Amino acid sequence: MDTTAVSPLAPLGIIPDLKNATSVPFNETACENWKEIHHLVFHVANICFAAGLVIPTTLNLHMIFLRGLLTIGCALFIIWATLYRCALDIMIWNSVFLVVNLLHFIYLVYKRRPIKIEKELSSLYKRMFEPLHVPPELFQRLTGQFCNIQTLKTGQAYAAEDKTSVDDRLSILLKGKMKVSYRGHFLHNIYPCAFIDSPEFRSTQMNRGEKFQVTIIADDNCKFLCWSRERLTYFLETEPFLYEIFKYLIGKDITNKLYSLNDPTLNDKASKKIDRQPSLCSQLSVMQMRNSMASTSDSEDGLQMFLRGTSSSSSLRECSKIVHTSFEHSLVDH
Repeated sequence: MDTTAVSPLAPLGIIPDLKNATSVPFNETACENWKEIHHLVFHVANICFAAGLVIPTTLNLHMIFLRGLLTIGCALFIIWATLYRCALDIMIWNSVFLVVNLLHFIYLVYKRRPIKIEKELSSLYKRMFEPLHVPPELFQRLTGQFCNIQTLKTGQAYAAEDKTSVDDRLSILLKGKMKVSYRGHFLHNIYPCAFIDSPEFRSTQMNRGEKFQVTIIADDNCKFLCWSRERLTYFLETEPFLYEIFKYLIGKDITNKLYSLNDPTLNDKASKKIDRQPSLCSQLSVMQMRNSMASTSDSEDGLQMFLRGTSSSSSLRECSKIVHTSFEHSLVDH
């Protein structure tokens, strides 16, 4: 009886010859003779790749340097594959990598381009937004889509009490000076780089249809930046960081106006000193201030009683410290 085992993989009638089988040497695929070193272009390309990969991420422009070095490395690989290696596949693959990295490099450089802010808005940005680390491109989006610059001549009214609606706009004075009065009694001035109607904006966020309870008149030829209130609100909802910035700026502007109510002779230089202080007090209810003003006597004595009853400067400073701390925490969260 034939006891020879037939491999299940072999066709019927064919028996493999195991005795005459020869083994393949183990070192047949090993490199016995190393080829000569590649051209210098090849090594420079790899140096560019290595340099790009070791750039620390803490460097401000590390992504631009990385994409730039990768682009140079791919270009050198194409030169090496075309002129010294004659390898079509290497040239094609590195051409693809070159295009990808070059597009990324151009995009990153474009994002880092200097943003040109209009001359009329440069002082506003430097005084109010730049100290709060608002990027120029974000400020340009804020001021370039749904706002415009308007002017008022001396004596023209920005708002009339009990007549002008507060729902339409929010404005910042760029040039000139405005005077705020209540029933003919002078309250305070508004100087450049200050909100014109911040109390009304804050106090009527939940209650629409309100009217101005003060009269605001241009004391000089004025120029101001005016936002559509509804469109500004929608925009801030999509920009949480800028939303917190506006809460801070409006709150601080209201506090500055309360300072000036205590001292109606406050000039522009003094207001700048107050402006540099962390004086946010967003918990002050401007509507209560208006109601208190309306409930007092129409006489000048009643107005002076209201002004004397306004929070003192010391309490405002204490409130400012508390709310400024909460503002810093909110910026960290966003």
